[in-house]
Amino acid sequence: MIKPLFIGGKQIELPIIQGGMGVGISLSGLAAAVANEGGIGVISCAGLGFLYKQNPANYLKDCIWGLKEELRKAHEKTKGAIGVNIMVALSNFADMVRTTIAEKADFIFAGAGLPLDLPSYLTSGSKTSLVPIVSSARAAKIICEKWYSNYNYLPDAIVVEGPKAGGHLGFKNEEIFDESYSLEHIIPDVLKIAKSYSGIKDIPVIAAGGIYTGEDIYRFIAMGASGVQMGSIFVTTYECDASNMFKQTYINAERDDLVIINSPVGMPGRAIKNDFLNKVLKGETKPKGCPVHCIKTCDYTHSPYCIMKALYNAYKGDMEDGYAFAGANAYLSDKIRSVKEALSTLVLEYNSFENRTIKNA
Repeated sequence: MIKPLFIGGKQIELPIIQGGMGVGISLSGLAAAVANEGGIGVISCAGLGFLYKQNPANYLKDCIWGLKEELRKAHEKTKGAIGVNIMVALSNFADMVRTTIAEKADFIFAGAGLPLDLPSYLTSGSKTSLVPIVSSARAAKIICEKWYSNYNYLPDAIVVEGPKAGGHLGFKNEEIFDESYSLEHIIPDVLKIAKSYSGIKDIPVIAAGGIYTGEDIYRFIAMGASGVQMGSIFVTTYECDASNMFKQTYINAERDDLVIINSPVGMPGRAIKNDFLNKVLKGETKPKGCPVHCIKTCDYTHSPYCIMKALYNAYKGDMEDGYAFAGANAYLSDKIRSVKEALSTLVLEYNSFENRTIKNA
């Protein structure tokens, strides 16, 4: 029987966190649907200024308004747990954190960099739990030490994202397919870091990256993880906020279509190869300028394309001018189904594998 997840005093009946996927892939529609089934629904705030473009356009202000609107919509649709995924690399990271806390989201999930000052944004009476996303025990240790030393605060949970994840990866290219950097190898070391603070605070460790089945969930919980984060499995749901064309890209993908690309933000990423990415390789996608400077580390003069615009195009279904990020097991997608069916299937798979394991023990 799958057990609840406890983070920051909050009980989550289904220990599954829906990964934050931008641009526009996980908004209030998907997040609320997952929360209504007992998991944690997560809104990605990346690129919201494109989706909520006002006249006259002001990207930074539009992002704030867009995040407020998405959280409002989510809270209207569910009484369940809602979080926001905020990349540290965003140029408006501070705005997004302050807005998330002010709008009383349950969680902030912060990755794509070390969120060393995240607790400094908490306000008196805030109930928002802070969850960093890391790809190594070293990163987990640094965050715990800095937060505790500077703010007398420890993470409410830690998400450990392995190299089979979709989107940007916190690994060097040569590490991605090296077994010594696999999620199975990272989790035990992060658990040791979390347990070293057990006398002060219980820090649940969440496994992420390439997790697609109930059997996967069982394996990582058996290793000591308190729950899992999953992204790709929710893309091919009716409630996912992406276009049907985007979802179909997942369904049509074969295993060999999942490739590692060099992102303009200076990190490797996993995506589904298509004609746009082929044009990138041929040098046919040079940007004319930078409309918003959304990522701190992106220099458009040395970038082959604008990543935020490419992801926004894909969200709308324009795969000729964009592409889909996806986890290593996204090729397993075979149909569009409801979030309820996806989660029910995961629980059935989990319970079935658990029963077989106990029987064979």
